[in-house]
Amino acid sequence: MIRGRTKAERAAQESIRLQVVQRVLAGESVSDLSRILGYARQTIHRWVSAYDVGGKDALRSTKASGAATKLTKKQTEWIANVLITKNPAQMQFPFALWTREIVRELIKRRFSVTMALTSVGNLLRRLGFTVQRPLMRAYERNPEAVKRWLKVEYPEIRAQAKKSRAVIFFEDESGIRSDYHSGTTWAPRGKTPIVMRTGKRVSCNMLSAISARGELRFMVRQGGVGAAAFIQFLKRLMHGMKRPIFLIVDGHPSHRAKMTQRYVESLNGKLQLFFLPGYSPDLNPDELVWRHVKHHDIGRQLLETPEELIPRVHASLRSLQRRPDIVRSFFTMETTSYAR
Repeated sequence: MIRGRTKAERAAQESIRLQVVQRVLAGESVSDLSRILGYARQTIHRWVSAYDVGGKDALRSTKASGAATKLTKKQTEWIANVLITKNPAQMQFPFALWTREIVRELIKRRFSVTMALTSVGNLLRRLGFTVQRPLMRAYERNPEAVKRWLKVEYPEIRAQAKKSRAVIFFEDESGIRSDYHSGTTWAPRGKTPIVMRTGKRVSCNMLSAISARGELRFMVRQGGVGAAAFIQFLKRLMHGMKRPIFLIVDGHPSHRAKMTQRYVESLNGKLQLFFLPGYSPDLNPDELVWRHVKHHDIGRQLLETPEELIPRVHASLRSLQRRPDIVRSFFTMETTSYAR
């Protein structure tokens, strides 16, 4: 007999729903979350709509009947949280992927409970997990460098900024094309809708910098982003600033160019550049600016002519600039909260 979900499992699933909704409200793309977590986009949209109407209570599960589980509510919630927030290596396993075998061993190690593989699979499905192809992260990423950044380097930057009364900004660049699109639309089953838009491609590059206070500075331009363009952006960033700026950047060549170094030195300490660990875009909250602009705005708009792209991008960034609450939310993600 197939039993229903237990109270512990329902509570864990409610927690997952709330986490997903909070990530959407913080600016993450529903499409990205669907791909990463394995839930259908329609399901995530339904959770968000329910939350908008009824808050947390609307995400609760209905009571189910069935035999008691071997795991308590607290144990089940712990398992769900570990699978969401950690990888097997962090739990002292020699493998990179959460398989049924590894989850079974995790349960046995932690709670001294032995479960059949079928039972483990049923538990994972009841918690809302599905079998997925994982996203890859650069092998060149140095975990020790990331750890040092989080535990030593950034705290030192923060302390130095406080002493100098400097404002910390995170900077990044991204490009977008006129034929980019995202999102879904309603249509009769089996009849894929067609949205007409210009077939002439045009692209532009965007530079932005954000602070944990909700400030956003940006520049939109056509053409590449070399040292000259980066310096132009730095001049805009410095305009009107009465306090020094500590700018966190990645290792892009334009950031390390001699021309850039000379410009920074000419400001006599009013601007300092600090570099993130290599291959670590997830540590940069400014990355979420592009996700917001691309997935929540430009990717859903209808562009009839190539000339509309830059004004639309500029308007999108200007709108985001007027929403410091959203910008601040970019500093609340699991990998960026260290910078708050």
